[in-house]
Amino acid sequence: MTDVLLSATREPVLLAKQAATLDQISGGRFVLGVGVGIRRDDFTVTGYHYGDRGRRMDAALELMQRAWRGETLPGGDHPIGPRPVNGDSVPMMFGGQADAVVRRVAHYGIGYTLGGGQPDALKGIMARIDAAWKAAGRTGRAEYRALSYFAIGDDVASEAEQNILGYYGDYGSRVWAGAIKTPEQARERVKLFEDIGCDELLIFMAAPSTEQAERLAKAVIA
Repeated sequence: MTDVLLSATREPVLLAKQAATLDQISGGRFVLGVGVGIRRDDFTVTGYHYGDRGRRMDAALELMQRAWRGETLPGGDHPIGPRPVNGDSVPMMFGGQADAVVRRVAHYGIGYTLGGGQPDALKGIMARIDAAWKAAGRTGRAEYRALSYFAIGDDVASEAEQNILGYYGDYGSRVWAGAIKTPEQARERVKLFEDIGCDELLIFMAAPSTEQAERLAKAVIA
């Protein structure tokens, strides 16, 4: 499972150490998902600048890679541990739509994750990443994951909508419009992501309840 954190709102050396620790604890199964973010309030409340977030992220990625390789970082006199299980870097996936995201996947990542979007959106960026991956001389293929929200049934629609609007703010109405709301939509969404080659689809309930999980399972599990 991969979720995306906003690395540009975090101190990179500490993040590298935290990620490597989780990598060690999980025996190499941990995947660090990162993105720059588009909401200004995420940066306002953390005290980081918004306008240079992409440049800061690129600089942070280089610093994190150096830490994971066991290099001594500027200002230090010994490496920052622990080292990743694979001896090279913590596996990373990236989210977003910009050209810089494609470049980061090809250079640093094992793949890409789509947050709350439609299958067509993933299909479009898959083509861009596959081309960049090949141009970078990477072997194998990038991994692709996606996230969808669901709220099946009129009885939970109001609660689910308010949860999404409250979490996503100005972008909430767009996310809610794309949420799965019927068993038929659930089956169709899963099939479409499968058809384009998505490796893993995470479907989050927007109105948490055991009954919602049961409705989704009944809709998509044959």
